[in-house]
Amino acid sequence: MRFKYPLPRSSEITPEALFRSRRRFLQGALSLSAGIALAACLPGTQNPAPDDVTSLTPQATGSADERGDALTPFDAVTHYNNYYEFSADKQAVARLARDFQVRPWVVEIGGLVHKPHTIGIEDLLRAFSLEERIYRLRCVEGWSMVIPWLGFPLHRLLERAEPMGSARFVRFVALYDPEQMPGQKNPLFPWPYTEGLRLDEALHDLTILAVGLYGQMLLPQNGAPLRLVVPWKYGFKSIKAIVRIELTEEQPATLWSTVAPQEYGFYANVNPEVPHPRWSQATERRIGENERRPTLPFNGYAEQVASLYQGMDLSVYY
Repeated sequence: MRFKYPLPRSSEITPEALFRSRRRFLQGALSLSAGIALAACLPGTQNPAPDDVTSLTPQATGSADERGDALTPFDAVTHYNNYYEFSADKQAVARLARDFQVRPWVVEIGGLVHKPHTIGIEDLLRAFSLEERIYRLRCVEGWSMVIPWLGFPLHRLLERAEPMGSARFVRFVALYDPEQMPGQKNPLFPWPYTEGLRLDEALHDLTILAVGLYGQMLLPQNGAPLRLVVPWKYGFKSIKAIVRIELTEEQPATLWSTVAPQEYGFYANVNPEVPHPRWSQATERRIGENERRPTLPFNGYAEQVASLYQGMDLSVYY
C-alpha cells in the first residue's frame, strides 16, 4: 500500500542529481523508567513479528509534545523516510526496506573506553529501561514531524563503557550491506553511513538511542533495530541501523560533511537564522499541515542545550 504525502518544494530538498554525484522486539512487559519533562511512561506492549507490518496497532501514551504540537500520523512517520541506504525516494524506502533483517544484530562499543564490548540487541534491550520521548524532528530540507520514540539515553550505554579522559567525540557507524540496502550500491557515497557527536552532546540526556516509535518496534524504514535521535539537530545527524559506537579524540568524519562540507556541517544544529546555501531555514512545513511555521532555534530545545555552545559563533552554518 502506498501512502501519499506532499513532497517538499524544490527549494526544500537537495536535488537528486547532486545526491547521486553522493529493519521480534522483546515481547512481554517493557521495563520503564521515569524520564525528564519531555518523557512519558509507556505501558508494556507485545509486538508482532518484524515482517508483519500490516498488523501493527500504533499507540503512544502522549498525543502531543511539550509545546502542544500534535503527533505526526503513524502512516506518515513510517512511509515518508529519508534513508539513502535504500533510496533517495522517501516514498519508496518502506517498500525497499520491508525484508531488511534485524536479527541477529550486534553493536560494538569501543575506541577510547576502559570497557570495550559487543552486545546483542536483545541484551541491550534487557539492560536498559525504556522511555517514551516525544520529540520534534526537523529535516535539513525544511520539513518536520513530531514522533513518540521509545528508547533510552545514550549516556547510559557510554557510561557503562567508561570513557577515557582523552575521549572527546563519539563516532557512529551504520550497517554496510549493499545486498539488503540497494542504495549502498551507489559508489559516489562514502559508505558505510557514519555520524558523530561531541562527547558532551552524546552525554546530554536528550540524546537517545531509539528502538521503537508509537509504542512499537522500529520498522526497517525508521532505522531498525537501533538508531540515534538528537532532537536539536537536523535529522541527518540521527544515524540509523547502528553497528558500532566508537569514542575518539579527534573529530570524526561524517558521511554528509564529507560529501558536501559546504552544506552539511559536523554540528548541524537547527538554526533558523543561518540558511542552507540553497534555501532558507527560517520556516518549516510540518508533515500533515499545509501552512509553514517558524523554525525554532535548536528546534525548540534551546533552554536545554544552548549552553553546550557557549562561545561558539552560531552565525555560521555548523
